[in-house]
Amino acid sequence: MTALTLSTAGAATLRADALVVGVAKSGKALVVAPGAEAVDKAFDGRLAAVLETLGASGAEGEATKLPAPAGLKAPVVLAVGLGSAPEDGESFGAETLRRAAGTAARVLTGSKKAGFALPIATADDAAAIAEGALLGAYAFTAYQENGKDAKKPLAEVALLGAKPRDKAHKAAAERAQAVAEEMNRARDLINMPPNDLTPAAFAAAAQTAGKEHGLKVQVLDEKALAKGGYGGILGVGNGSENPPRLVRIAYTHAKAEKTLALVGKGITYDSGGISLKPAGHNETMKCDMSGAAAVFSAVVAAARLGLEVNVTGWLALAENMPSGSATRPGDVLRMYSGKTVEVLNTDAEGRLVLADALTRASEEHPDAIVDVATLTGAMVLALGNRTFGIMANDDDYRSAIHEIAEEVGEQSWPMPLPADLRKGMDSPTADIANMGERMGGGLVAGLFLQEFVGEGITWAHLDIAGPAFHEGAPYGYTPKGGTGSSVRTLVKLAERTAAGEL
Repeated sequence: MTALTLSTAGAATLRADALVVGVAKSGKALVVAPGAEAVDKAFDGRLAAVLETLGASGAEGEATKLPAPAGLKAPVVLAVGLGSAPEDGESFGAETLRRAAGTAARVLTGSKKAGFALPIATADDAAAIAEGALLGAYAFTAYQENGKDAKKPLAEVALLGAKPRDKAHKAAAERAQAVAEEMNRARDLINMPPNDLTPAAFAAAAQTAGKEHGLKVQVLDEKALAKGGYGGILGVGNGSENPPRLVRIAYTHAKAEKTLALVGKGITYDSGGISLKPAGHNETMKCDMSGAAAVFSAVVAAARLGLEVNVTGWLALAENMPSGSATRPGDVLRMYSGKTVEVLNTDAEGRLVLADALTRASEEHPDAIVDVATLTGAMVLALGNRTFGIMANDDDYRSAIHEIAEEVGEQSWPMPLPADLRKGMDSPTADIANMGERMGGGLVAGLFLQEFVGEGITWAHLDIAGPAFHEGAPYGYTPKGGTGSSVRTLVKLAERTAAGEL
């Protein structure tokens, strides 16, 4: 785990493997960003000129290494691009700093310590740099035989320019560390192979975290689910030798005035069931529990931060497999709510497990419910691989979540719930079908879920199918594989709820 310190040393005197500085584009010129004055001085004021000679342009995502001159204790200087320089009186955006720090941490894999001399004008800047560096230093090597010999992630991040004795800076760094570590917890779970991360194993991980952080954890196994009438979760899990689980993990605060319920889709592997996915579509389906991982991590983060709000997480865990006992297209399931659902496609399983969890969460009458799921390919087609969709039964709440997501650096977009699409889920056999019109499939899924939310409860649905699992090359602080998408949004949402702003 990468350590984080707010250093009292200056850039010139810090003993580290490398110093990270920022550079930006100002018109056609390359300029050194604030925070790197001592480093530029060691280059006799010619750092930007030297970097231009080496081909640096200051573009975001760019990283240029060069040997440090006399006058610096660190042997290497790493210049990361920050994009266009801000106008006079303005500062670099938090996400720009976050991504630059993440890029630097990735480049410095194998280093023991790096000093980050990036622009810090406020405590929020310090938090963004710390968060980006800790997230960029992530690596998942647990299953690699040569993992012990491979280069390890950057071991220590030393923030230069922050104020170690300032309460705001110290609190910002502590929050950044807690959030980043919980995002990395979610990434670990998402990257874990499905033969190890079964529903029971996921539930056990929640129980372990519960003991460590003082959380109340309740696990319903297949017998308890059958006794309770959780037909959706059982219907999805029936085809697997690894039975399903419903986990309730709760954080409470004595001064809390509101309760936020988070519901996560936790399909630990999704073959599609009898409606089997074709080759090319099932190789990454271990990530279909990303919503549950995000919810789990957000609850733990709320506990670590001591937020004055009650946060209850519901992890709907199942493995969707084909077998003689699997649910068939045409079967009718009686859900926990009592409603019946005709299953037209067993690969539309996420909404079935979520429906039961939403109904159960509604029984506790929270002030709001937010579900998170890698729910539909249709949302990926609509918004791409880096943006999640937000639907809600309250336009103001949807807007608030969108603003929060943008603030914390998670790309999102508000989506509608058109009433006319509901008719497509009418069933001649059951109360509702689990499929509707093909066009607008992501919205149809949201409308299905809305049917299982308790009356009068504010609800939102985050479809993170695009950004939950990154199959391309790493960028910024985003690794290849599980990303931890929506964790930051959920944590900030809990903070806003605690503050009485929502």
